[in-house]
Amino acid sequence: MPNSTIDLQAVVDLQDSPAVVIDKNYQILAANARYCESYGVEPGCIVGCKCHQVSHRSSVPCHENGEQCPHREVFAKNEPFEVLHTHFDAEGNPDFVRIKAYPLQDTDGNTVLVEMIHRLATPVKLSCEELRMVGRSKSFLACVEHLSVAARTDSPVLIDGESGVGKELAARFVHDQSKRRSKPYVELNCAAITESLVEDELFGHERGAFTGCTGSKQGLFKLADGGTLFLDEVGEMSLPVQAKLLRVLDSGQFRRVGGQKQHTCDVRIIAATNRNLVQLVSDKLFREDLFFRIAGIQVTVPPLRDRRVDIIPLTQVLLERVSRDTGVRYNLTHDAVDLLKKYDFPGNVRELCNITHKATALSRDGVIDAEHIHLQGMAAQMHCNSNSPHHNGADVSSTSSGELSMSDLEAHHIATLLRTHGGNRRRVARILDISERTLYRKIDRYHLKGGC
Repeated sequence: MPNSTIDLQAVVDLQDSPAVVIDKNYQILAANARYCESYGVEPGCIVGCKCHQVSHRSSVPCHENGEQCPHREVFAKNEPFEVLHTHFDAEGNPDFVRIKAYPLQDTDGNTVLVEMIHRLATPVKLSCEELRMVGRSKSFLACVEHLSVAARTDSPVLIDGESGVGKELAARFVHDQSKRRSKPYVELNCAAITESLVEDELFGHERGAFTGCTGSKQGLFKLADGGTLFLDEVGEMSLPVQAKLLRVLDSGQFRRVGGQKQHTCDVRIIAATNRNLVQLVSDKLFREDLFFRIAGIQVTVPPLRDRRVDIIPLTQVLLERVSRDTGVRYNLTHDAVDLLKKYDFPGNVRELCNITHKATALSRDGVIDAEHIHLQGMAAQMHCNSNSPHHNGADVSSTSSGELSMSDLEAHHIATLLRTHGGNRRRVARILDISERTLYRKIDRYHLKGGC
């Protein structure tokens, strides 16, 4: 149908954002240059491709993966439809988008689907920790859209959610998408530092501020000047420190510990907590005026049990990362998939990471079955022996999983990584997301050999 093809191409070429025309069989009839560029397909090769193969990197339509499919909605109801989706860009990175889909009659009288694609955020390469920001569920994509809206403003942001959901990654996402992206991003975990040191960390100190102090120190507010200061677990901050934090947020000025000079700063605050700050305010444990000062925009990161459709995609991406590190290709059996889908993950994505790493340590040949998936509450079934004498990185596959403790699994996994990476402890520590000092302690505890 030459005439209709020309007309459809003209429709998408008029659009500034990526646009595509799709028929009832999911085949692409026309796409503009922005669409082709976004998904890494040459314009001369795009017509005839399946839309889900291009944007989702999937062999099946998105509704078969548990997503709302604009194609199905438009062709079933013959009316416009709008939805949030996770596409994958030309490099395979998650691309969070809002799709506006419309039915259109071509010159032959056939109904086709026109999709206009609007990016919620600029695609970013994801590190191992940033895998927590991968997902396609409605609740997760709604969260990403709220974060994207927050990034376009300069208001303070309060991110809440359970432990392990990735609040720190959400904070970094907001900074990286904001106008402050080229300026410093500084973090402080309020739960990991004593009350006596918080003020010194935030504001710094002058020479002679305390016994033995021979120099001055810049605080985090000064280091973050022009950029973003992320206060993780802000609900753990004491009331006296809250008062001083409120003062600098209101005035943009502060004094270093032991100093008289007023220093100024321009800092955007992003705070995170897994506690109910409203309840803490009611209990007089958190200042109400500070709460309203930091909660300019509130975003809740959903727990993994509320985004179950994301569990397997997250697991697969984690397995791909382990495969790159170890050279072993891992695959989940149907039983393993069913077990993961039914679990509530009280530790959220952080727990999923731990479960995945333990499963790869137990797998003999890269096939991960249900017996390799050890969930919380299953330890009693494993007959753990916490007093196991020495761990020398022996082949876990030579012993039945029922005789292994969690320490055995960790020791084997670390030993495998050390062998794979020629004993490079820095690289292994980075893969395990722990410090080199922590890795040294584990190597000593398990009597592992190797490392440089």
